Amino acid sequence: MGFRNIVVAVDGSEASQEALNYTVELARQSNASLTGVFVIDSQWVDYIGNDWQSAKASRQTFLDYIRKEQEEQAEAARTQFESASRELDTANFSLLAGDPTDTLIEMANNATTDLLVFSRRVYQVSGRPSLKLLSKRIAKKAQRPFMVFP
Repeated sequence: MGFRNIVVAVDGSEASQEALNYTVELARQSNASLTGVFVIDSQWVDYIGNDWQSAKASRQTFLDYIRKEQEEQAEAARTQFESASRELDTANFSLLAGDPTDTLIEMANNATTDLLVFSRRVYQVSGRPSLKLLSKRIAKKAQRPFMVFP
């Protein structure tokens, strides 16, 4: 099966390295374009809620901490992707914001994506606990080919 466009979710962690390495080699063999994706999880605000007992300052401090952690992780993902894909002619990195699961499902179902590849542990460094179900949710909703690494 030939691929024209492969998308790989990366987060700068070892969890995404095996999927990234495999995908780079697959893109090289298929002469396909490769897109690395990191999704800044914008759902933390809704996840922690707005409990009336919580001090506004402590809530904002936590959200600022999470945002900073995700920005650092996004930069690590960019570095990881660029290092692994430096020999490919058509490799691009995309930084997106939203719900990581919904974003990957949308990408998996996009007609221009021939294959979505990710680790089942991607985005768990600073992601919400619900991201542990990412691979299960994608498996239920993806309508196009995808590959999950342990």
